[in-house]
Amino acid sequence: MKFKSLFIFAFVALVGSACKESFLDINTNPNTLPTASPSFVFTNALNTTTTNMLGINETGEYWSGHWTQGNGYIISTTTFAYQFTNGDFNYWDSYYDNLQDYQYVIDNADANNQKYLKGPAKVMKALMFQQLVDMYGNIPYTEALKGGTVLAPKFDDQKTIYESLIMMLDEAIGEIKANPFASAFTGSDIVFRGNITKWAQFANSLKMRILIRQSKVAGRDAYIKTEINKIVTEGSGFITGEDVGAGGAFFYLATAGKLNPVYDRWGYDANGAKRALNNYPRLTQFLINSLKTAGDTLRMKRIAYANSGESSTTPGTSTLKEVSANYTGTPFGVSSGYLPANTTSLGPSLIVKGEYNRPYIIMTAAEIQFLLAEAKQRYSDVSLPNTAKAYFEAGIAQSFRTFGANTAGAAAYIGSKIDNYDWDASTNKLTAIATQKWIALTNFSGFEAWTEYRRTNLPVTPQSIQVPDNKRPVRLFYPNTEAGSNSANVTAQGTVDVFTTRLFWDVD
Repeated sequence: MKFKSLFIFAFVALVGSACKESFLDINTNPNTLPTASPSFVFTNALNTTTTNMLGINETGEYWSGHWTQGNGYIISTTTFAYQFTNGDFNYWDSYYDNLQDYQYVIDNADANNQKYLKGPAKVMKALMFQQLVDMYGNIPYTEALKGGTVLAPKFDDQKTIYESLIMMLDEAIGEIKANPFASAFTGSDIVFRGNITKWAQFANSLKMRILIRQSKVAGRDAYIKTEINKIVTEGSGFITGEDVGAGGAFFYLATAGKLNPVYDRWGYDANGAKRALNNYPRLTQFLINSLKTAGDTLRMKRIAYANSGESSTTPGTSTLKEVSANYTGTPFGVSSGYLPANTTSLGPSLIVKGEYNRPYIIMTAAEIQFLLAEAKQRYSDVSLPNTAKAYFEAGIAQSFRTFGANTAGAAAYIGSKIDNYDWDASTNKLTAIATQKWIALTNFSGFEAWTEYRRTNLPVTPQSIQVPDNKRPVRLFYPNTEAGSNSANVTAQGTVDVFTTRLFWDVD
């Protein structure tokens, strides 16, 4: 009877509380989405950006000539014979989904008293759109990210988008400088931990990338020089001495799904077991031989492990002795004869067993220095304070640092008389800049390397063994998901040929 009385009392209490709290209120709209703090969305958006960039960076590593495929796997004709359709390489959907998160932060930061997130969110929004333009050309921009109000957004002109991104980054810098992070929310920023000076420097660095990308387009010189001078006048400067990275020891954990995404894909799982794709990427024969020829073995030994890969007993070192003879690159696109035991794999600059919590690099300091070097070389009258030579040599030094090599090795090339290494001895300064940038982007920024290859045609890398002619992709197809949901606007872009339909900055 006591139990029955308690049950009746509990039921009455539940019904009573339900009436007061609308526990059974069937008038609640189930289609109304819950709201989230912009700070939480921002953290997740930054983490999502790293996983999104992983895919296009891998494709770029291949198509820029840094990596090829290990022969322990069936050759991918999609990647290495360029036999792909609009059903392949769909980075579009994940990028726009990620952009929607940054837009949410921008739209809701003020109402939640988190204004300090608006500027950084705009920087990341500009980065995402810049990369989308560099993949696809014309894309939805002004009518994008409108949710259900615009279901079929129009496509905007790619050059116009580039100009708009410069203005967006100017706005972002103003908002960043005016709104310091609240100390309690610096943890929501997994890139700079709330350091607004570095966010402004990153914005300027990204502006330099967008501007120099257009440097071969006729009629753009005056615009580019004006914008570079505006950056100098603004005064925040550029990222120097460190890379732009997300996550790190404070964020990544030795738990499934919480590892650095590079480590998780090509390195090891949370328990230290090798991933199935550990032997998939191979450094190309062209890259390895080029480094050997220049005597650039310090960086080579950080870019790649010697043949047979990482030691199973001493993480971060090679199984074989680390001498040049034990580093063998794989010809691009070859499908047999180059097994893991006799070729080089991704090196300690990228993967070391147990180091699952390194930051994911979004932009390297070396790239920024080479952008400045090209700007000063092309436009000697811009107000950048250093010489092209000084920026070039700083770029090589920053590359050594990022790879984990002794930076004294960079200084050794000054006066070495080696073409494309020693500034004074290099016969073509722009070729030297492009070559050193290509090396510096290895392992970290494959998409940027492929994009720069399309712009400069440098270095002259071998064609895939799988391809009988010299045709190479210059862009991606619009994905079939967009063609299905926004067909009229996709069709309006005309017929896309991935071998001939160039982007506006790819003039030769």
